[in-house]
Amino acid sequence: MMNNWTIVTEITLIGIPTTRAFSGLLFLTFLLAYLVTVLGNTLIITLILVDYRLHSPMYFFLSNLSFSEILTTTCAVPTMLAGFLPGRKSISFGRCFPQLYFYFLSGCTEFILFAVMSYDRYVAICSPLQYTTIMTRSLCVRLVILSWVDGFLLILLSIVLKAGLPYCGPNVIDHFFCDSGPLLHLACADIRAIELLEILSSLVLLLSSLSLTVVSYVYIISTILKIPSGQGQRKAFATCASYFTVVSMGYGISIFVYVCPSQKRSLHLNKIIFILSSVITPLLNPFIFSLRNEIMKDALKDTLAKGQILLRRMRSKLWKL
Repeated sequence: MMNNWTIVTEITLIGIPTTRAFSGLLFLTFLLAYLVTVLGNTLIITLILVDYRLHSPMYFFLSNLSFSEILTTTCAVPTMLAGFLPGRKSISFGRCFPQLYFYFLSGCTEFILFAVMSYDRYVAICSPLQYTTIMTRSLCVRLVILSWVDGFLLILLSIVLKAGLPYCGPNVIDHFFCDSGPLLHLACADIRAIELLEILSSLVLLLSSLSLTVVSYVYIISTILKIPSGQGQRKAFATCASYFTVVSMGYGISIFVYVCPSQKRSLHLNKIIFILSSVITPLLNPFIFSLRNEIMKDALKDTLAKGQILLRRMRSKLWKL
């Protein structure tokens, strides 16, 4: 009966049980990964804003992808870092639901952006003469707004329903942060409808975005293979290589999650998947896009050179003072 329930107001996160010395090492490792992720993706956004060579639809979509990566890792990693520190490892419900919402908002938006970016590459490779007339500035802005709005709406109902559930414990989650599945199982109510809603919405998002992405890349690859010169084929493949790598990593992790249901996975495997999706992938993306992209590397070199010139001028003015 409801009268016998003890309503909990905060959640204890187990994280990684380990020794104090090893906790310090893990804290420094993930802190470094987090800082590199935020700085790397922020650098990509900054370069795209300040360098005219990067003012194109492809890089506009990339800047939004970088922002979603920053949001993903910022929602989850600081809470994980707190778990390595001494003291009580808990999170209030007031922090749990916003964290959960923005984490999945960034994830949903990222998959929609994958489909948008694959369409952009499809137009660029398959209809290069019509690219500027199709991928107009207004269309790109609408596609980005649509990506974020769709992500916002897709998980809104699920989060609202979860926030309205009574939670009576136990108030312990064997995870790094306030994840959806473990949180639902703390509720003192029938959660089958919410679980079904989450599965359906996740499948709709995953299958629709994956289908559009696969179809786009099938046309892209078939068009590239028809290019008579080997140099032309290599150049065309190079423009898509970074996107294909990132998309493969994102969908690969998600497909594994849905092929292997959560109740059949070990708790340790759940944590590994979390680290892959929230730490490793956002960390690697800036390197993938910067190291494989000559224009991005040139923009970085020019920006650093301008920064050095600006520093010299500031130093000379200080010396005169």
